[in-house]
Amino acid sequence: MRKRTAGKAILFFAIIACLVILAAQSGRKQAPAKPEDRAVRVVSGTVRKGDVLSRIFKRNKLHVADLQQAKKAAEGVYDLGELCSGRPYTITVDDEDRLDSLTYWMDDDTYMNLSRQGDSLTATVEKVEYEKRLFSFGGVIKDSLIASLGPDKETLRLALDLSDIFAWDIDFTTDLRDGDTFKVIVEGLFVGNTFKKFGNILSAEFVNDGRRYMAYRYEMNGSANYYDGEGTPLRKAFLKAPLNFRRISSSYTGRRLHPVLKKYRPHQGIDYAAASGTPVSALGDGEILFAGYRGGYGKLVIIKHRNGYSTYYGHLSRISKGIARRARVAQGEVIGFVGATGLATGPHLHLEIRVAGKPVNPLSLRPLCGEPLQGVDEDRFRELVVSMDRRLETTQITNGTPVRSMLAVQTRMEGD
Repeated sequence: MRKRTAGKAILFFAIIACLVILAAQSGRKQAPAKPEDRAVRVVSGTVRKGDVLSRIFKRNKLHVADLQQAKKAAEGVYDLGELCSGRPYTITVDDEDRLDSLTYWMDDDTYMNLSRQGDSLTATVEKVEYEKRLFSFGGVIKDSLIASLGPDKETLRLALDLSDIFAWDIDFTTDLRDGDTFKVIVEGLFVGNTFKKFGNILSAEFVNDGRRYMAYRYEMNGSANYYDGEGTPLRKAFLKAPLNFRRISSSYTGRRLHPVLKKYRPHQGIDYAAASGTPVSALGDGEILFAGYRGGYGKLVIIKHRNGYSTYYGHLSRISKGIARRARVAQGEVIGFVGATGLATGPHLHLEIRVAGKPVNPLSLRPLCGEPLQGVDEDRFRELVVSMDRRLETTQITNGTPVRSMLAVQTRMEGD
């Protein structure tokens, strides 16, 4: 009997011991494992001039061992040996200082992402998904279009886009007057509730020296163009001016732009006084008839256009590479740069437009327009015009209010 009791006691304690061991093992399984790729340090910045990935790694005290793995993982997706100056990047490293992720912005809308999965890195290219919201602004010109909209990066872009739309009707370098007005309906692109940038201008009104110009964006056959209220394309055979507002203003940083002065000389064309080196653009598509030095013109480019038209660009400081006899040029292409060669007392561009070899007054030249919209497109376009005009009519013109401030007000109103 005693032996049986002792045996039961031994069995009881053995079972208890097993339960304790199992409980301990179970406890160890339930304890949180140390994360292998928990990011604990974030490095962000922009690519500097002359930067390569190894230099960025070294500057931020990152493991060079991860460098080759990152490059190999990105092969076929993006060449990390070709980083562009000014592009943003973000790098995260884990608690063992291993590369956890790398995000490099290829452009404003696209980024490459390297992320760690175990011991390997995986590369993907992602597009930012924007939410589009419509905004409308109105303003009064004071000094310049850029000054009237505001000097930050996105409003500068908006000003340049607006000048491109009306480039066949308005010379934004010389024709604007204080008191001119504008209205714009434009897409605002958001990520969440954060404004990122402006999208397409859908419609615009510009009143220059008392004359009203209208523009409406219409898509047809997969491409978009701008038309006036009658459905006639704004794009014409010739630009209004050879000194492109975008090219002159794209590097604007808040300082006052060098003024461009325009003077018509009867039977001789127009002289544009501008800073030496200002880019000169072809007024229209055509073929180079002459590119070189010619007497009082100095360095001269002559372009032959359709319907017997030709354009002369004189006193250039230099002629663009590839601009030579019989070469084809596109409207807006840079053919040379303002200078003072030949019989010139100071830097300026001499422009002539000739028809059948005879000079004509560029200021009174009748624009050569494209064909207007017809059929179903015309009907759809007219519906679009009614919709846009209704919104433009309710758009207030403010004097001296930056676009950013108007954007903030409209965003708050939408939120309410």
